[in-house]
Amino acid sequence: MSDRVSRHLSITGLVQGVSFRWYMVQEARRLGVDGWVRNRRDGSVEAAVAGPEDQVRQLVEWARRGPPAAQVDGVDLGPWDAPLDPGFEQAPTV
Repeated sequence: MSDRVSRHLSITGLVQGVSFRWYMVQEARRLGVDGWVRNRRDGSVEAAVAGPEDQVRQLVEWARRGPPAAQVDGVDLGPWDAPLDPGFEQAPTV
């Protein structure tokens, strides 16, 4: 069994107005990853994710592609230290 890891993602490009958050919620739930995703007022999408290392890696790889209409320019990946509730949700824009 993989160790549990937590990551923070900042996703840039054409990532708002393309259902990025909805698709990410579906993918995270499919993978069994906990956390949240939200739009930021600067046009990026931010997410905090936690779960087994392999599933988190798969979600990060998905974020690098995004949903069909997205054009992802980059994903900045960093640690996430705060606890995350079980499940994966869409959070309000900040």
